[in-house]
Amino acid sequence: MGSLLRETWLTSWELIRITIPVALITKILQESGLIGYLSMILEPVMNLLGLPGSLGLVWATAMLTNIYGGIAVFAVLAPGLALTSAQVTVLCSAILIAHSLPIELSVSKRAGANLMPISLLRLVGAVVYAFILNRFCLGLGLWQEKASLLFKASAKSEDLWHWALGLLQNQGLIILIICCIIICMRIFKVLGILALFEMILAPVLPFFGMSRQAAPITVVGMIMGIGYGGALIIRETSTGKMAREEVFNSMVLLALCHGLVEDTLLMAAIGGKIGGILWGRIVFALIVTFLLVRLLHVLAVRRLSSL
Repeated sequence: MGSLLRETWLTSWELIRITIPVALITKILQESGLIGYLSMILEPVMNLLGLPGSLGLVWATAMLTNIYGGIAVFAVLAPGLALTSAQVTVLCSAILIAHSLPIELSVSKRAGANLMPISLLRLVGAVVYAFILNRFCLGLGLWQEKASLLFKASAKSEDLWHWALGLLQNQGLIILIICCIIICMRIFKVLGILALFEMILAPVLPFFGMSRQAAPITVVGMIMGIGYGGALIIRETSTGKMAREEVFNSMVLLALCHGLVEDTLLMAAIGGKIGGILWGRIVFALIVTFLLVRLLHVLAVRRLSSL
């Protein structure tokens, strides 16, 4: 119990240091009317995804900071919007593919992947998947009910005292979410669910340009996140156990599909549907990786044959 509380607090404190300043900045932008101008800039892309322009600020914040930074902005803006569950799922899916870019792209670079292709892949991949998911939901009438929002910040003008109280309540919710995620991760580990994920995915990944030695490392990254998986890949490349092509293929897959447990649970907590933020994302990532690997192989063969 003591270790759980300690881990929860240490994790929460690191995130609260980000979410409170982000929430303050968002409130200032909201009160000054600058949110409207920023929304106009981001509106074309967000409208393409079936989302209000103001939610672009949520995604932009998540990309520049981390998922929790995006959640802090979402907590301020979302209650003033009539969002459906499908829209929340589309936003969550885009965030899951493209977030924490300064940190995670540096990990990808250190692992040996070319920075520009991976950066474009994450941004374009996020937009393409969110677009497909939005059209799929609209076409089938899926998740069109009004979203049940976890955060209850007032959508109307309120005094600073009530706003600050709402902010503290939201921070309490974040701490509770983190505690629940840590408990779930421990339960999954004890029950062998994480190992089951590895067992299912590892035999499949060689079809995506990775050796049986590299596949388990990639699976760990898919489950635990780029930070952890990337660190393992960096270690393997330093020993020469992974070829350059394998590193790139592995980082392509991780770019589109990582943090399958913790990040997914976090997005589910704020209203994202598992079908979109987990299963659909896995299928999309595998298809894109397969096509890219095959395309690069064909181009390499043609280049060699022309010599």
